[in-house]
Amino acid sequence: MQTRQELIDSCTIIIWIASALHAAVNFGQYPYAGYLPNRPTLSRRFMPEPGTPEYEELKTNPDKAYLETITPQLQTLLGISLIEILSRHASDEIYLGQRDSSEWTKDQEPIAAFERFGKKLSEIEDQIIQMNGDKKWKNRSGPVKVP
Repeated sequence: MQTRQELIDSCTIIIWIASALHAAVNFGQYPYAGYLPNRPTLSRRFMPEPGTPEYEELKTNPDKAYLETITPQLQTLLGISLIEILSRHASDEIYLGQRDSSEWTKDQEPIAAFERFGKKLSEIEDQIIQMNGDKKWKNRSGPVKVP
């Protein structure tokens, strides 16, 4: 980095990835991807062609053919576990704009900047809550409050 703007841009990207992007990508995926048939991680066989032994197996024992096609049990458990861990909220989670300790700095300038940042985040949160409460906007309720 050569300039202050490059530092600002880099910090902005890091904050975005560690906060909003992470929340959008990870927190909502377990209810869907945690059930293997919704999102198998691997298909080990192509759809069988008529007249092949695999096609006959599919006709006579579709459950066995399906289980031989999808991800093996150990890999499935690892994948589901990873998705569950990534989508879980920590019990001691500290949100953007918050600190768990007041001892992080004694310098008043960064403390004031951090307080302004937290206040701006609260204002944005209030705006989002207000927009989500407006019934004229379709699909603002989220998956747990489908209209």
